[in-house]
Amino acid sequence: KTNFIMRLVCSKPFVTTALLLSTSSSIFLPTTLAAARSTTVRATSAFTSSSRFVPSKRSVTPSRSVTSSSVFFLRTKNTFSRKHNYYRQTQQFKMSSTTTATTEKVGNRVACLQFPVTSSKSTNIETATRKITDAASKGASLIVLPEIWNSPYATAAFPEYAEVLPEIGATIEDGSSVEYGPSSKFLMSQAAKHSLWIVGGSIPEICGDKIYNTCLCIDPTGKIVGKHRKVHLFDIDVPGGICFKESDTLSAGDTFTAFDAGEDFGMIGVGICYDIRFPEYALVLCKKHKCNILIYPGAFNMTTGPAHWELLQRGRAVDNQCYVLTASPARSDPPSPEEGKYPHYTAWGHSTVVSPWGEVVATCEEGESLVVADLDVSKVKEMRMGIPTGMQKRGDMYTLSEV
Repeated sequence: KTNFIMRLVCSKPFVTTALLLSTSSSIFLPTTLAAARSTTVRATSAFTSSSRFVPSKRSVTPSRSVTSSSVFFLRTKNTFSRKHNYYRQTQQFKMSSTTTATTEKVGNRVACLQFPVTSSKSTNIETATRKITDAASKGASLIVLPEIWNSPYATAAFPEYAEVLPEIGATIEDGSSVEYGPSSKFLMSQAAKHSLWIVGGSIPEICGDKIYNTCLCIDPTGKIVGKHRKVHLFDIDVPGGICFKESDTLSAGDTFTAFDAGEDFGMIGVGICYDIRFPEYALVLCKKHKCNILIYPGAFNMTTGPAHWELLQRGRAVDNQCYVLTASPARSDPPSPEEGKYPHYTAWGHSTVVSPWGEVVATCEEGESLVVADLDVSKVKEMRMGIPTGMQKRGDMYTLSEV
């Protein structure tokens, strides 16, 4: 257990530094994300859930204890380099999900919640309560829940777990006179309780004779400011992989969803899972609504997750020169045959935050986690000015229009 330092030098203009400490607390490894992503931020499987990411003394409050809970926090700092326009350095560390001191709210801090989903709606709400409280205690101002967090992810389950959901403009007070489901009431009350922006993952919604996969966006007063019904339904059949058809029970939405989250975040666009595969949807959101952030609650699987989950997030971030946030359910073991009423869906996990440069600045593995990052939306404008692809499109050759 001899301490040693390994230094990797990357000549590329954008270098991301991650500080890692092994489980034995005896190996300190500064490395570069650009040169060694497979062993650092993207894939931390070499480090168990009890490993610790050690911050610099300048970026952490001294009273926090470190436990085996998975909480990833990255603070991004941008400075100028003589040779290049930008130089990016990130510091990553792992903090306890139960800290004795409550952090004051940080206006630009986001948290992506990753937690296991069960067949019990009440248990799922209890778990979400704990994770939201945890995120609030870490100073988050905006939180994102996973796709279908209140229900098993199974087409046969959606009708049973579906709820009547409020429309845009609805408030907590409206819930006393309208029969909204428990999941939406819970999200609205949590937003007001903690004074948070909440992008509420997604919930099966029943409306007339149709069922939708729906995300509610809620402001810090508990008011509904956005409602997204999944536009592109997850109907795939990968030979030797997975076959899943949401259209067996779900209907597709038909609207673009964006809302204004104030000075710290600006405009935020929302899609759900499979929507991320369609760059046109994201391009319209950023062209029409000038979104600084795109958020996709998602539940990629063990076939598409390893291959495309991160790739698509980085692609949408680079396409639109904006932040991309995702929140997935945690991976869970299949229930026993006695408990398993519905087919088990194994989620890939790996909730993530990607920068406008396409860098993964915060992520986690497959288990229950809290991914926390501070965003600097001024970098979105900086990026769009530095590489002005939005102003260089060839309208004489092709066009993108919202139907």
